Amino acid sequence: MMHLYDKTQAYLKAQDMLGLKTLLIEADMDALLVLIQELTSEERVIVFRLLDKDRALMLFEQLDVEQAQDLLAAFTHEQATAIFAALDPDERARLLDEMPAAIAKRLVAALPPQEREQVNLLLGYGPETAGRIMTPKYIRLTQNMTVGQALDKVRTQAASPETLHTLYVTDAGRRLVGWLPLQALILNPTSTTIAELMDRDVAWVTTDTDQEEAAQRLHHRDLLSLAVVDQGQRLVGVITVDDAMEIMEEEVTEDFFDKAALVSIGPHDSSSYRLVNGALWHIWPMRLPFLLITLVGGLLAGTVIGVFEETLHGIPMLAIFIPVVMDMGGNAGTQSTTIFARALALGHINMRHFGAHLLREMGVGVTMGVAVGLLAGLIGAIWQGVPALGLVIGLSLTLTLTLATTLGFLIPYLLTRVGLDPAAGADPIITTIKDITGLLIYFALAYYLLGPMFL
Repeated sequence: MMHLYDKTQAYLKAQDMLGLKTLLIEADMDALLVLIQELTSEERVIVFRLLDKDRALMLFEQLDVEQAQDLLAAFTHEQATAIFAALDPDERARLLDEMPAAIAKRLVAALPPQEREQVNLLLGYGPETAGRIMTPKYIRLTQNMTVGQALDKVRTQAASPETLHTLYVTDAGRRLVGWLPLQALILNPTSTTIAELMDRDVAWVTTDTDQEEAAQRLHHRDLLSLAVVDQGQRLVGVITVDDAMEIMEEEVTEDFFDKAALVSIGPHDSSSYRLVNGALWHIWPMRLPFLLITLVGGLLAGTVIGVFEETLHGIPMLAIFIPVVMDMGGNAGTQSTTIFARALALGHINMRHFGAHLLREMGVGVTMGVAVGLLAGLIGAIWQGVPALGLVIGLSLTLTLTLATTLGFLIPYLLTRVGLDPAAGADPIITTIKDITGLLIYFALAYYLLGPMFL
């Protein structure tokens, strides 16, 4: 049975646009999204032009920034303007961030005045803030309204389904004072006032709140939307659960990139696209820097081995366990940095009480080091028939794992305190320190505990 991609290629090759249009109409959205990822830029343009407006818009909103920009650039001005105008304001702002200035200016200029004002409002807030990702389309009620008046406003001013479920209440000065679910209007008499029904325990963030913090707050409160206010506590927009999920997905992607030692040079959806489809001079700056840091660390570790060359020459069995000491320390350090990065992203680490978290992680490192050290030391002693060698291996692994887990929390914390990404540079730094100190510990113990026997 032919897949959608194969059928699409067959229609394109035969230049049967009518048959292709029928095929696309019958395909479900999930299949279309997979198809779009597999097509070339030129083929994507053809497919989008054959889709009806609603399906084209739904599909367009799920593309990453780079692919969306490619499509807009390939469309005629009228087609690009129609797609751009149909997007939500926050989606427009996301695209405009990375779009060439000339194209962005033309698209914004083609919007109706009110829509243009909304986009400019969002672009006025800093990157990666709640103000930049919020949507100004929401339902705002006032305290003195009745349920009947509120229902009339909902009917005539409903912004979109994703913001309709939660209605926000303000005072006469637009200051946020409460909220209520849409069902509260449906279930209560029309003469009841909003002030009687609203819940004053309303969750909110300010426009300059970091987008990740805003997404975490929405997630922790288990909300469908989150109010965004300005410095005067005036309601200016809302963040929807869909927006929050995108932010959390971006942060997870960023952590994966950073853990893989890939340098960010823009939004990670664009970075991912460049890594797969970009030119060599785009890929090198993203992958090479941390590899160079690791190279320097490896050379320094080699220097340590050179210093103890005489010890290694006199006790050649030590060479067998060098990879064990280095790899176990590296694994433990990576575990700790991953745990720290994820806990920090989810708000599970209280930075004001970091000392308690660090002591706990050190305790974990000691217990794991003792367990692994006993096992590896026993294996080494029996294998080589030298009990003292088992002691060296056991002590080395205990100290190395303790140090690695401690660094796995401490280095990301220090990077965070100086304003740097705790995930991006942590692993190369930890690997370098751990390799050097691990080898120093191993050879120093071997020199003092085994030296008198062999040297």
